[in-house]
Amino acid sequence: MTPVVDAHHHLWDLSVRDQAWIQGPALAPLRRSFLPQHLETETRAAGVSATVLVETVDAAEETPELLALAEAHEVIGAVVGWTDLTAPDVTDALDALRSLSGGGFLRGIRHQVQGEADPDWLTRPEVLRGLRAVAAAGLVYDLVVLPHQLPAATRAAAAVPGLTFVLDHLGKPPIASGRREPWATELRALAALPNTVCKLSGLVTEADRASWTVDDLRPYADTVVEAFGPRRLMFGSDWPVCTLAADYGDVVRSARELTSGLTPPEQAEIGAGTARRVYRMAGARAG
Repeated sequence: MTPVVDAHHHLWDLSVRDQAWIQGPALAPLRRSFLPQHLETETRAAGVSATVLVETVDAAEETPELLALAEAHEVIGAVVGWTDLTAPDVTDALDALRSLSGGGFLRGIRHQVQGEADPDWLTRPEVLRGLRAVAAAGLVYDLVVLPHQLPAATRAAAAVPGLTFVLDHLGKPPIASGRREPWATELRALAALPNTVCKLSGLVTEADRASWTVDDLRPYADTVVEAFGPRRLMFGSDWPVCTLAADYGDVVRSARELTSGLTPPEQAEIGAGTARRVYRMAGARAG
């Protein structure tokens, strides 16, 4: 695989907004600002020409800032933002985001489902109503869930067949432990639905961060390649979170190695084709 589109990364400026989730010694290296110029240094070195910028906090103020960054920085080709799916005026809120400066870069919505105590949060009636509004707006929905939340994600995807659901980080399998079940079974159930795709992202931070190898990641990568196929799989760095375990270049190299057994056209799909289709990025930059 030759990654061209990085379908998953973040940016934050702690002088603008705190990232309350960055707590404790394990996450201390992330407690600084990660800005577009830092991203551009990494993408240039790795040969990545376009990216998808993804929300980090469930706060209405963040998404307009991400859209403005996309408008100002050529490498950012799409934004996955946040809005309150349960709000009665969710349709109006989505319209308002798209009317902002840079609003044309909005391609998807995400909520921090992994932080919800209710494992069935995605199937609540008010959430399903919000997901239908996302579909009606022509956007996709990024799923950031833990393995025990995959069944609800599958039911939600089945209930809203007109919406493309993008699974972030393979659903966070327990790579460090080496266990694959019940994650693999639940992931295959999600992949069986035609309106689902997956990001080959977030592996290194789910592995043993101090001593991971590509061979540790391979069974999980092989599972998603088999389940989704290259045309429904896309590369993502999860930078800068990935820096807890690896630098940007190492993540790109590991993805290349994990997909080296595929044909060049299949590698091209994972590296760029899927992301361009799903996030409607016709060229290196689409606005």
